[in-house]
Amino acid sequence: MTKVIAMSGKGGTGKTTLSALLIKYLIVKKLTPVLAVDADSNANLNELLELDVDLTLGQIRKDLKGDMPPNMTRDQFMEMKVHQALIESSGFDLLVMGQPDGPGCYCAANQHLAMTMDHLATNYRYILVDNEAGMEHLSRMNLRAVDTLLVVSDPSARGILTARRIADLTSPLGIEIKSKQLIVNRAPDPVPEALNNKINEAVENSDMQLGGILPSSDTLIEQELSGNSYLKLGHDVDIVKKAFNIFSHIIS
Repeated sequence: MTKVIAMSGKGGTGKTTLSALLIKYLIVKKLTPVLAVDADSNANLNELLELDVDLTLGQIRKDLKGDMPPNMTRDQFMEMKVHQALIESSGFDLLVMGQPDGPGCYCAANQHLAMTMDHLATNYRYILVDNEAGMEHLSRMNLRAVDTLLVVSDPSARGILTARRIADLTSPLGIEIKSKQLIVNRAPDPVPEALNNKINEAVENSDMQLGGILPSSDTLIEQELSGNSYLKLGHDVDIVKKAFNIFSHIIS
């Protein structure tokens, strides 16, 4: 059965970085195949994986509002285009949602997308969705159940509070979420007592568990600046080992 992991959190917390590291973890642990979906309007997961994007789901939804090729239904057109948009790599595929919907109603296009994603999902062991703070894309893709929601925060009082609010806001979406895990990213090492207190308070007063605390890393910064894929980082790199420990705790 396909399992769904979704990232959430305010901008700049490192959701995309964690998504790239999580893809690496799932590949190393042979929990493949994986479908990674970049649902952030500022899509850049592909850059951390050294992949080029030629077609986004946003572009397909716009095309779906126009005339169809002869002898092809909209469902068939959507399925064909989604497969064209799939960026295939070793152990995982990547889909990029692209920019938000433009003017006009995209309800029908989103319905065709949801049906296509329903069929596509059965081909993967894990689906990983890198979201913005909101999770409207999960509804568009017809993902009505999330096994693990990773709520990512920066190491600040406001960041922790925002993460707690995001976790609380998931309830009205009508999406079943089995587990909500707080990950505090780029934290100082050792973690100050005041930050620890804020983290514990957020966990105690919400339905989140503490998934883990990840320190800041010059290695990740250097890897991004060089344009090299995070998948090429060695397993013995300290930040990779710490991220893997967190993922092992959450996914097990």
